[in-house]
Amino acid sequence: MSATENAEIAAALWYCGASRAEIRREVLGSPGAGEVRVRSLYSAISRGTESLVFAGRVPESEFARMRAPFMAGDFPFPVKYGYATVGRVEDGSPALSGRNVFALYPHQTRFNLPAASALVLPDDVPPLRAVLAANMETALNGVWDAAPGPADHIAVIGAGVVGSLVAYLCGRLPAARVTLVDINPARTELASALGVGFAEPAKAERDCDLVVHASGSPDGLNTALQLAGDEATVLEMSWYGDRVVGALLGGPFHSRRLRLISSQVGSVAPSHRPRWSHRRRLAAALGLLTDPRLDVLLAPEIAFGDLPERLPHILAPGSTTLCQPVAYS
Repeated sequence: MSATENAEIAAALWYCGASRAEIRREVLGSPGAGEVRVRSLYSAISRGTESLVFAGRVPESEFARMRAPFMAGDFPFPVKYGYATVGRVEDGSPALSGRNVFALYPHQTRFNLPAASALVLPDDVPPLRAVLAANMETALNGVWDAAPGPADHIAVIGAGVVGSLVAYLCGRLPAARVTLVDINPARTELASALGVGFAEPAKAERDCDLVVHASGSPDGLNTALQLAGDEATVLEMSWYGDRVVGALLGGPFHSRRLRLISSQVGSVAPSHRPRWSHRRRLAAALGLLTDPRLDVLLAPEIAFGDLPERLPHILAPGSTTLCQPVAYS
């Protein structure tokens, strides 16, 4: 079959202006050498990053570093952006044909992808839950950076998807006491489902051995600094885009010898970098999604065609949506 005969029209979501998105059509040719064609089953909105992209708040200094692996266009707009898609391989590789795979690809109905960039889902990870893989990869990298230990008292500030996954991973350490801290008391049930404790900021335990901040709010960072014990580590996982953030680095910050470090998924954590590739880390993240309890992070799915209309609500600052799955017919 020729490339022309096998061409079809795909549809993709584009962020086309501040708080504006649209679905655009594009011609999709045959997979090239070493490529596969994937038909999307689900994708997920990454609220933290995509809300900044949607609002046009990616700083110019970060235009290059913030490019997703298969992004199209250029910041600030228009951009085809996203990195959490699960689909079924339809063509291009007999070994992968018919297999469900995860790809760091934007929201699009069908796409061609290098076969090496398609990770086969484990048999015990359903396609819908697999959209959490990119967030789990971020959480895993953060836990490597934080280096928690058994029996540690750990606070995780921010019960969004990444913070919840960090708390979930830390909660699997023997005898670790993990508390998910959030201003929304309704997150109590989420924490319980993930097997960790919950507290509002004013009631959270202090003198923690480790505090992870993932709320995206400067107030959350200051809460993290207040909850850390002497000489403890505060791991900052939030990314603020173009916002200037004020942190309480006066007072007892220096006398208590607190350690404030950053974590970002673009690079493998230094503790694992000599041995781990990005692909190995992402495969490990997929393998960590076997637990049905993680389904509590998934909002009711919405249709791909409804995205332009629904995005302003999903990405609004006050939205309580956790992981928003997108379904493709």
